[in-house]
Amino acid sequence: MAGAQIRVGFVGLGTMGLGMARNLGRAGFPLALASRTRAKADALAAELSPHNPRVRAFATPEEVGREADVVVSCLPDSPQVEEVHLGAAGTSRGAAAGAILIDCSTTAAEAARSIASRLSERGHRFLDAPVSGGQKGAAEGTLTFFVGGDGGALEEARLVFEAMGKRVTHLGPSGSGQLGKAANQILVACNLLAVSEALAFAKKAGLPLQALHTALTGGAANSWALEVLGKKMIDRDFQPAFAIKHQQKDLAILLATARAGGVPLPGAALVHQLLSALEAQGRGDLGTQALLTLYELMGGEKS
Repeated sequence: MAGAQIRVGFVGLGTMGLGMARNLGRAGFPLALASRTRAKADALAAELSPHNPRVRAFATPEEVGREADVVVSCLPDSPQVEEVHLGAAGTSRGAAAGAILIDCSTTAAEAARSIASRLSERGHRFLDAPVSGGQKGAAEGTLTFFVGGDGGALEEARLVFEAMGKRVTHLGPSGSGQLGKAANQILVACNLLAVSEALAFAKKAGLPLQALHTALTGGAANSWALEVLGKKMIDRDFQPAFAIKHQQKDLAILLATARAGGVPLPGAALVHQLLSALEAQGRGDLGTQALLTLYELMGGEKS
């Protein structure tokens, strides 16, 4: 089986991490699992063990580090990344010298650089590798990885990446992966805005939205946001594949980074403010496609 000689660890079995770890187990890697909720790790190990008996659940990241040559984490933000890899029971406490620690969370580039430096002092190699593709991409193993850090470490871990995604791009030294993800989120935010505006306009004009969606996705206006989020908007499906509150965290990071670099981002800033209005209504747990409902409300419709 591909990569069967590489021992892999995975910490963080949330919305994205669960699918990513499942694909690693299905690829045949010896796999050590841990999550803040131990029951999640136990359940995934039980699911995968009939096909891959080398999948095991552990209580702490330190134990995972002891069992792995490459450890992948997918966590909410930089404080959790620091705790998982550098904390008292972190992966670096158990990992052997030269281990590769990969973080797929979205954090500030400065945080990624700091974590990489401190892990290097402990003899470990760190790659910041945030992802794009959403929950669907995580489940299907089609994620895109933006990678910062040592290129040699990336090549050593390439089979691990390829079990979870379809495109792995090295962008430069530590922090570069996070900067690439920030650029991605600018496009995601502005495309979300455009799709919401277009469908709010079309609905108010009385157009048949399903037919319009078919037409738009066949022309120059097409995008992933239109195909996937536009379809959800038309179907009135506002359940989260990527929640508003998570998008807001990413936007806050990229806007702070842009401000520090003197780069104005009026489009991304507008989306951040519009999503803040939905959060103020207690709707931060909905999917980002719920932005359409704010346009409807501004246009005089009742929510």
